[in-house]
Amino acid sequence: MKITFGELALPKSGTVVVGVLEDGVLTPAAAALDTATDGALRRAIAASRFTGKKDELLAILAPAKLPLKRILLAGLGKASAIDAAQMQGLGGAIVANLNSAGETEAAVQLDAIEGAIDPGDGAANLAFGARLRSYRFDRYRTTEKPEKKPTLAKLAILSPGAAAAKRAYARLDKVADGIVFTRDLVSEPANVIYPETLAEQAKSLAALGVTVEVLDEKKMAKLGMGALLGVGQGSARPPRLVVMQWKGNPKSKEAPLAFCGKGVTFDTGGISIKPAAGMEDMKWDMGGAGVVMGLMKALAGRKAKVNAVGLVGLVENMPGANAQRPGDIVKSMSGQTIEVLNTDAEGRLVLADVLWYCQDRFKPRFMIDLATLTGAIIVALGTDYAGLFSNDEPLTQKLVAAGKAVGEKLWQMPLGDSYDRQIDSDAADVKNIGGGREGGSITAAQFIQRFVNKVPWAHLDIAGVTWSKKDSATVPKGATAFGVRLLDRFVADNYES
Repeated sequence: MKITFGELALPKSGTVVVGVLEDGVLTPAAAALDTATDGALRRAIAASRFTGKKDELLAILAPAKLPLKRILLAGLGKASAIDAAQMQGLGGAIVANLNSAGETEAAVQLDAIEGAIDPGDGAANLAFGARLRSYRFDRYRTTEKPEKKPTLAKLAILSPGAAAAKRAYARLDKVADGIVFTRDLVSEPANVIYPETLAEQAKSLAALGVTVEVLDEKKMAKLGMGALLGVGQGSARPPRLVVMQWKGNPKSKEAPLAFCGKGVTFDTGGISIKPAAGMEDMKWDMGGAGVVMGLMKALAGRKAKVNAVGLVGLVENMPGANAQRPGDIVKSMSGQTIEVLNTDAEGRLVLADVLWYCQDRFKPRFMIDLATLTGAIIVALGTDYAGLFSNDEPLTQKLVAAGKAVGEKLWQMPLGDSYDRQIDSDAADVKNIGGGREGGSITAAQFIQRFVNKVPWAHLDIAGVTWSKKDSATVPKGATAFGVRLLDRFVADNYES
């Protein structure tokens, strides 16, 4: 779908979209169309339940006296509540509606509304939402019927100050590139994306100026990464550790920002094997790594003035002849020994070595890790929030604020000594599960914290938000890329100079 920007004008074909405020108050563009159609808009509103509330849409087909297929009325709600998030949602809703209707081209007319978002910023955010909602992972569909395919090919967004809208969208478009990259990676099947090929995907970021290093199993063994290597030893696919560096502020002498991701490209559970039902979902157990890679693409694409590193530990957890066994004891890079009581609690083992390596090598300002870590976080929070665990309250508040701003919500979860004691081992320094099912996401976070030292750190358990089983405003069913927008906003608001 091609997105363009222009000044306000009446299109000569396709669909025109105009806004209506709460209680049926027509915007100037809508009022002009109502006059041109001898009151068709007001008659349609009076004959329907459409009142102009946020998220409402009403189509008027084949409007008289105009060379258009339809007029689409878009409810804007109260003018004072029209912000960037609402415009993104509106863009997504318009795309979904017009694809459903079989439309091929459309124009959205955005007026300057007193008390609402600037029309240039509104246009840019509407375009951003439209692009995100138009995402579709269909590369393996070969027999799909034409009527099932999306049809909208052109979307023009018309507003005062179109040049400003185009400039604002240029940045958002690069963030969208990162989101699409993550969604593609997470959507791929495990026979296509595995540690070696995911590492190759990371190398593509070099074209944007990202320095990419790939550590193989020999290098990791030399570094003493027994925790990560233990997870992958049952697979024919060798593990990889990828280090990505973006130096957008080369003159800065401050330590870099660090983002780390769990990249289990398929998780059978290992010897502690999962039930067969639903195991196909475990192709997206590398979602944390996918988000880190998408974030690095977004930062580099928009030339963010910040120095950041992204590290992803890539393994496949399989029950092979050489697989790790329950009861095995491994030695992590930190020197701490780990009793592996459940081989399906593997992501924390990967992160233990990735985080230690990150802080040892880069001495970062902080570390944020993302992982589809526990089913327990889904039990606790469902699919609306990701779990946030942290040893640093200022870092926590910045992340929560960024999440609210972009609609990717975080819920702070507790940490504490009583939880930490549950992972003390009788045979090693630490065991990889707690004493039972209670508080499973918390004991997992406690385990990770043992490999953090005193570096400001946050752990995002994104198990419930990485994959969606239904469509939403800007996120089609499937891979969500939850975290890319959040962390890009977090960086932009707090660390760019």
